[in-house]
Amino acid sequence: MSDLVETRSLSREVARVGVDRAVEVSRAMGRVTCIAVLDSGGHLVSFDRMDGAPFQTIQLAQDKAYSVAGTGTSNDGYWDMIKDEPWLVHGVQKIKGLVVLGGGLPVVHDGELLGAVGVSGRSSMAEDRAIAEAAVTAILERLRST
Repeated sequence: MSDLVETRSLSREVARVGVDRAVEVSRAMGRVTCIAVLDSGGHLVSFDRMDGAPFQTIQLAQDKAYSVAGTGTSNDGYWDMIKDEPWLVHGVQKIKGLVVLGGGLPVVHDGELLGAVGVSGRSSMAEDRAIAEAAVTAILERLRST
């Protein structure tokens, strides 16, 4: 047994495929967003802020992705797990870097968490999730084609 653990994560090139697709979908929806793609360790790989996206959403998009990278669960999926437990709802505020606002999704390929996408902007949480889903789909399509 090795003392080292090998992990794979998203390259800048494939992360950019997701960001570019998210920008396209945001435009098609008439929204302006920030899109963050992180590796499985929570490190920023690629990011874009569309013109007009509120500056507060820069960090929020990254925080959404960071939360997902840490838990392996979508932000709204995490909320679904805790919403009926009052002590968890209040305690979650104490977990540094955990955001339960929708718009963060994991990138899972061949059963392995490779990274996460976070979206936030002048958009609803449902729109953020749809845009993040488009980014994840584009990334996974690229990974399957190579």
